[in-house]
Amino acid sequence: MGSQFKSFTEKLLSFRTESGNEQPAQRWIRNQLDAVGFETYEWTADPELLANHPSFPSDPATIETADRPSVAGVVEFGDPDEGQTIVLNGHVDVVPAEEAQWDTDPFTPTWDGEKLIARGAADMKAGLSACLFAAKELAAQNTDSDELNGRLVVESVVGEEEGGIGAAMAALSNPYPFERDAAIVAEPTELELVTAVEGSVMLRLELEGKSAHAATRWRGESVLPHFERIRTALRELETERSLTVTHPLYERFETPWPISVGTVQAGSWASSVPATLTAEIRVGVAPGETVTEVESAVRDRIDAVVDGDDWLEAHPPSLERFSVQFEPASVSHDEPIVRHLQAGMEQNGLADTAPKGATYGADSRHYQAASIPTVLFGPGSIDNAHFPNESIQWDAVEQSKDVLVDTLAAILGEDTPTNTARTSHEPEGSRSKN
Repeated sequence: MGSQFKSFTEKLLSFRTESGNEQPAQRWIRNQLDAVGFETYEWTADPELLANHPSFPSDPATIETADRPSVAGVVEFGDPDEGQTIVLNGHVDVVPAEEAQWDTDPFTPTWDGEKLIARGAADMKAGLSACLFAAKELAAQNTDSDELNGRLVVESVVGEEEGGIGAAMAALSNPYPFERDAAIVAEPTELELVTAVEGSVMLRLELEGKSAHAATRWRGESVLPHFERIRTALRELETERSLTVTHPLYERFETPWPISVGTVQAGSWASSVPATLTAEIRVGVAPGETVTEVESAVRDRIDAVVDGDDWLEAHPPSLERFSVQFEPASVSHDEPIVRHLQAGMEQNGLADTAPKGATYGADSRHYQAASIPTVLFGPGSIDNAHFPNESIQWDAVEQSKDVLVDTLAAILGEDTPTNTARTSHEPEGSRSKN
């Protein structure tokens, strides 16, 4: 199975699955799932439904879902209704590759020893492959056995980089004729157990000044000094939030809730006073907070800059959400999926099984919102994602698959399944404000 595992991953990496171009890969994955005897499902997101979701823009026309199917394969064990149903989730979409910065073709998988180089190697096609081959291996080991009961669902979803189009739809409108008890999302966690993911709010700031010829710039009103005061205020807010918004899983991060001014466009001509400015800002949201709360804190801080400034009071900046928003998510450490995954990690030589927090967002939040306890666990590092020459060590991919096999065998082999109540889950030691 090892050579098949590598070949499958290489083929998957060869598909150019930038956002909106996932369909060919998804058709191939579904055929692969059919070929190994999994019952397959397919769904396409409804933009009208997503437009009512807080993660997405309110205009359905801006949410691209056509020809973007998500697919899944289901394998059943023993009496499936007597055991747990576990979802193994991965996203097939990747971010664009700046090909001039790569040493190899991003979509021609290349081996450097046991390191596999390609766009999506870490984020997260290798993890998706590990999910499929873990389910396949467990099914092969238990062909005639009645020791396991339950179901495994291997999902390949689209649009994660755009807010989680496929996963959000699966959470909002269950595509299966059965309930789901827990999920594992195979994001690159460096083979660590991640039980909390950060959220983010995307805000667009616009400022208006007064244009003038550069030779008589005192006749105009440059937006740049005003923006610099706002940017300084946001930096101070970031520092304050790092001290006052706490969470036990995020103490290892110097700046756990970053505020990043990602783009700034100002002025229209070098010989004119810059009279307009547009800045796009990403603000981190801690587990236990809401996007709305954090947006309000940013608005209050900008309002404080405006107060007392004659020009800004007469020409206040506008601030609005844009793109997609990520709500934070966390799962209780008492959930069986956490306990079983920790045991599977220990079985495979991973000594550090302590739950961790991640400063990025993930599709886990959609399943958590649907009261499906969800953790992150996968090979590779987020530090390598979205970068030129993205790569992953194959031994880590193999190890992640082995951990999943042992974890799932333990869950499906329980004499009495532990069905958790379908309520929202709060993490151990949730955040507090000092």
